[in-house]
Amino acid sequence: MEYEKIMDMAKRRGIFWQSAGIYKPVAGFYDYGHIGTLIKRRWENLWREFFLGLGDNYYEIQASVIMPEDVFRASGHLESFLDPVAKCGKCGNVERADHILEDLLKESFEGMAKAELTALIRKHNIKCEKCKGSLGDVEDRNLMFPVSIGTGKDKKSAYLTGETAQGAYVNFKLMFDVLRRRLPMGLAIVGKAFRHEISPRQALIRMREFTQAELQIFFDSDAINKHPRFDEVGSYKLRLHTTKNKSAGVEEMSCHDAVKGLHLPEFYVYHLARVQQFYLDVLAVPEKAFRLRELSAEEKAFYNKYHWDIQLNMESVGGWKEVGGVHYRADHDLKGHGEASGTAMAVNIEGKSVLPHVIEISMGVDRNVYALVELSYREEKERDVLAFPRKVAPFDAGIFPLVNKDGLEEKAREIYEFLRGEGFQVFFDSSGSIGRRYRRIDEVGVPAGITIDYDTLKDNDVTLRDRDSMKQVRVKIKDMPAVLRRFLGGESVSAFGEFIN
Repeated sequence: MEYEKIMDMAKRRGIFWQSAGIYKPVAGFYDYGHIGTLIKRRWENLWREFFLGLGDNYYEIQASVIMPEDVFRASGHLESFLDPVAKCGKCGNVERADHILEDLLKESFEGMAKAELTALIRKHNIKCEKCKGSLGDVEDRNLMFPVSIGTGKDKKSAYLTGETAQGAYVNFKLMFDVLRRRLPMGLAIVGKAFRHEISPRQALIRMREFTQAELQIFFDSDAINKHPRFDEVGSYKLRLHTTKNKSAGVEEMSCHDAVKGLHLPEFYVYHLARVQQFYLDVLAVPEKAFRLRELSAEEKAFYNKYHWDIQLNMESVGGWKEVGGVHYRADHDLKGHGEASGTAMAVNIEGKSVLPHVIEISMGVDRNVYALVELSYREEKERDVLAFPRKVAPFDAGIFPLVNKDGLEEKAREIYEFLRGEGFQVFFDSSGSIGRRYRRIDEVGVPAGITIDYDTLKDNDVTLRDRDSMKQVRVKIKDMPAVLRRFLGGESVSAFGEFIN
């Protein structure tokens, strides 16, 4: 699908658009409309339900997005949170060097040394995209957003957090005590992060202000080669893109084989499997659009022993794009904060002193929303459809009186309130022809339409319409909560009765 078509559709249908559009917009900042906000919230809630359910000691916390300078010095962000940039000697425009090469050569250059990037820019005679001037040597640029706290002699330096993870690390010791001193312990944060991107682009894919959903799993490193529930995923096939077989594309490998053949620990592979299941089973992402990509030594952070990106294939932004990752960060974070703060981060587990290691499951919420929009979009002969997975659609159903007279509108309102009271996200629409109303919900991805007609007043039946097949069945009003739950859970509309014309 074309990028421009997605951007136009997202704006027209109330999903997302560039922030402060009535002024001259600043790149890298986007607002969500009502439909986009509902989709994003549903994605976040599904994430919470799934990943917090992976352990009985996993909880969500909220942390400040502004933290003292010392936090980011200890974490390494002030020293190494860098992007390679090339500056035009004529107009001063600055661009990400690896992105310039990626656009031209259609491959990834992430993690490549500055001298190598400079050499490639010279080799291919790449010029400034704005004025065609010559680009200088590639340099590093820090991505952190500095802020000041206080005034006068009390003024202190601080930063907007570049990732939500630091909130979990600085709160680890307190939360460990609050949660009765058990490992493994998971601390999740769904919140804002900020990066001073040099050349933000591709809408929600690369932003300066964005939302992350991250789970930091603290555990005893001596337990990394075992997971108590590994047998549940042992034969499960992972879709992998390894560094050894880059040209082979995606290869399927069981979790057992990944442990043996790729020399990955059980504890890590277990979480790779759960991440894939979240995408394929919960979000219903097409299997061929998903893969786990292994990062090379040059690409991954020095402290990550294992690092696999979560990638989705999005045609509008050039193919496979990272939407998250699974990182084994070892003891880098707790060790760094312990040394810098003077707080002992080691904990006592049954008489044993343990400095926990961390596996991080990190996802960019906005990138995932963009991916869902693209992967769900279909152009058909009679209509355009956003075929969102039923669990992430903005609404469960639309409630439609066939006409606005003879008591039909009042009956429809009654059913609307009934389903809301049962916990469904529904909306009421009595404007225009019934066919037009069906098209409107198709265009924003609502999976079900419920129509109240004259027969409803006689027999208390309504018409349930499936967005994807456009098939319709009659259902008793009293049965609608159970039927709608089953339908949203994935059952075909044919399970609820004979099709009607």
